[in-house]
Amino acid sequence: MRRINHALIMAAGRGQRMMPLTEELPKAMAPYDGTTLIERGISRLSHRIAHIYVTVGYRKAMLAQHVIQHGASGVFNTDGQSNCWWIYNTLLKFLDEPVYVLTCDNVVDLDFELLEENYRELKEPPCMVVPVRPVPGLEGDYVFQHDHVVTEISRVKEADIYCSGIQILNPRRLNEVTREGENFYDVWQQLIAQEQLMVSSVYPKKWFSVDTVAQLQSLNQTPF
Repeated sequence: MRRINHALIMAAGRGQRMMPLTEELPKAMAPYDGTTLIERGISRLSHRIAHIYVTVGYRKAMLAQHVIQHGASGVFNTDGQSNCWWIYNTLLKFLDEPVYVLTCDNVVDLDFELLEENYRELKEPPCMVVPVRPVPGLEGDYVFQHDHVVTEISRVKEADIYCSGIQILNPRRLNEVTREGENFYDVWQQLIAQEQLMVSSVYPKKWFSVDTVAQLQSLNQTPF
């Protein structure tokens, strides 16, 4: 089976809710288990993924230097742009291959081989989101689905699964079937209307989202 060879980690945000830590550091460089959130994310991908890209924005020069030193293939400056801007406005828009999309503030233990098999089984949709079970105290986008086809995503109505922040998507196909939106939610809505947004049956083995200093401290007490 062909492996997925590309991944992108979104790391452009400032991390306002992690002030004052992020006054001087980008959120992605928050300390975690002797390294940083973004370096841990890159290291977990690098043994399997050939090309790893990172979006940078806040403190972009500092972050770009850090991720290149730790094995990123390249960076995209998305300062002031939406979280989906890179799909439509960088060279990746021509890539007709699946790309893992992750966020720098999610720490995850994931079976990539099993997830890729699931993506192929679902006939390689333009976008497939990876779910997790809701975690008390962590906000998330609830996912409603029927036979793996997403029918609704909501922050108000509750369902038994969240979006984890992890996706597999094909940039070229997304450019063919959607227009650039203000954020990923807009892109997902367009795909839902076409019944082309899928949800995986594979869940991360472990998953933790870091949005506050307290959550970072909690994660560092029991790293994985």
